[in-house]
Amino acid sequence: MAHLLGGLATPFLCKPISASSSSNYNYTSASSFDSLYIKRAAELADKSAGFTAPHPNFGCVIAVPNGGGTVVGESYLYAEGTIPAEVQAVEAAGEQCRGATAYLNMEPGDCHCDSSAVSAIIKAGISRVVVGIRHPLQHLRGNAIHALRSEGLQVDVLGEDTQNKTIEDAIKSCLLVNAPLLYRAACQVPFSVLKYAMTLDGKIAASSGHASWISSKKSRTRVFEMRGRSDAVIVGGNTVRKDNPRLTVRHGGDHLPRRIVLSQTLDLPEEAHLWNVSEVPTIVATQRGARRSFQRLLASKGVEVVEFDILDPRDVMGYLYDRGYLSVLWECGGTLAASAISSGVIHKVHAFVAPKIIGGKNAPSPVGELGMVEMTQALELIDVCYEQIGPDILVSGFLQPVPDLTPTIPSVQETSAIDPTISPYESSIIFFYKTWDPYGAFSNFSLHPIQMPDENEELVTWSSVEHYYQAQKFVGVSDPVAKSCIEELKCAKSPEEAARIGRRIQRQQPNLVRPDWESIKIDVMYKALKCKFTTYPYLNSMLLSTAGSVLVEGSPHDLFWGGGRDGEGLNYLGRLLMKLRSELLGDSSTSQKSLLPQTSENN
Repeated sequence: MAHLLGGLATPFLCKPISASSSSNYNYTSASSFDSLYIKRAAELADKSAGFTAPHPNFGCVIAVPNGGGTVVGESYLYAEGTIPAEVQAVEAAGEQCRGATAYLNMEPGDCHCDSSAVSAIIKAGISRVVVGIRHPLQHLRGNAIHALRSEGLQVDVLGEDTQNKTIEDAIKSCLLVNAPLLYRAACQVPFSVLKYAMTLDGKIAASSGHASWISSKKSRTRVFEMRGRSDAVIVGGNTVRKDNPRLTVRHGGDHLPRRIVLSQTLDLPEEAHLWNVSEVPTIVATQRGARRSFQRLLASKGVEVVEFDILDPRDVMGYLYDRGYLSVLWECGGTLAASAISSGVIHKVHAFVAPKIIGGKNAPSPVGELGMVEMTQALELIDVCYEQIGPDILVSGFLQPVPDLTPTIPSVQETSAIDPTISPYESSIIFFYKTWDPYGAFSNFSLHPIQMPDENEELVTWSSVEHYYQAQKFVGVSDPVAKSCIEELKCAKSPEEAARIGRRIQRQQPNLVRPDWESIKIDVMYKALKCKFTTYPYLNSMLLSTAGSVLVEGSPHDLFWGGGRDGEGLNYLGRLLMKLRSELLGDSSTSQKSLLPQTSENN
């Protein structure tokens, strides 16, 4: 599977759709059902791209074999911490699930709670499941397949028994839609895409440096869509000085990627569009000790400055990996592009070629010096594709083949099943951050609805701990706008969206935040966590299994709830979970110990 890597054009950005109970996918060739429906599941999985932060993409199609292969339910995962695709598809299909086949582009990641994909499939009476690819994360790979088979369901993994061109194409679709997750799992860095526009004679600007515009408006619209599919957009200092970019999605989706500037010396202008962080955060990565006074200026504007001992693209990508990023778009000049390629962190290239000739001996090219002296040393793209966009041609291809994540040794969980004396819970320090991490269920963003009393002591259901936490900022405020904020947060489609809404309102309208928020926010979070871990037995067991270990919320940038990049964070979320663990274990003396003094943070 290592070379089943495609250069598909960026899929069309669609508006989010709800689970549908039927479609016009009614194939008559029984031998093609599996591949065709897996490809459809992969198409569905891509639907939320641009609307939410990048996340593992899941799509589900439920078809009735006896009905000529008619699709009776389909859906996709909208965002991290939202209702699984399989749950939505089952609800759409209803009673027609009995004896039906479920097609999944990727093995589900959660198989423990009542609202999980696995539980929904089993309870619905589905008799067969076809999986496009196994889950690429080692701590999740094979778990759902084993759980389904143990309940008597027939589970087939596409391509593991039979190979043909149709099956290969279907698997390729599954790999492409989750390429960021695959590269992240294998390379320990986010999936990195280099994008540039050049003239027919290979220039990205005139000799004067003028570059607006090389590509057409249609091509620039496609770039907005690419940004919407990324966690962050990276440029170098030269781009900031010469172009003063905004790096927004504009006509793209709703997700706003972070803007990242790499500059060794911080020779940057004091005024720039990127220093306006009212809507989109900006991070400046620089060499340790560079222009301290300018760092303070950026900090005063709300720009986050991160220092590195040596500013190297690989170190920066390692840092972004620790932040949980899946996908990064590089829109830099030739010098930084060459450094990134040489560091081995660029996985894919999008080159927009405009039918223009600018000439110029000193006009810059898209990639600087790579140290190659013979054409035989040239880097060749894999699985190249070409697409006409207006007058331009988009050339896309991969610099590195898709990782082959087929396990050659048993995972910790598999080994534990063979030898019970080997425990997957041996670490003295346990980190958790993203919901797909081994202990991701500890996150306040995980999909575990809770019921908490409102001001009138009536129970209200919240989609996640984060939904509830953000809403409590505005409880008790007499202003009607505050009440409307609470309702808006109740309806937030994902924990990510709830956090964005709550933080934005707190930043832009601080008068709507309850006056005692800083003094009670830790207690609010603790009550919500306690409700979550006492509502779901398997979460309770998971938390208790960590006894003796230090729990650390692994966010490198949240210094209040997280542990920080170098352990400088206060780690309140980890501390609250350890306090709750002690309480559940009955260690009252430990659970009554006070936390560190509170600090005023915009959380």
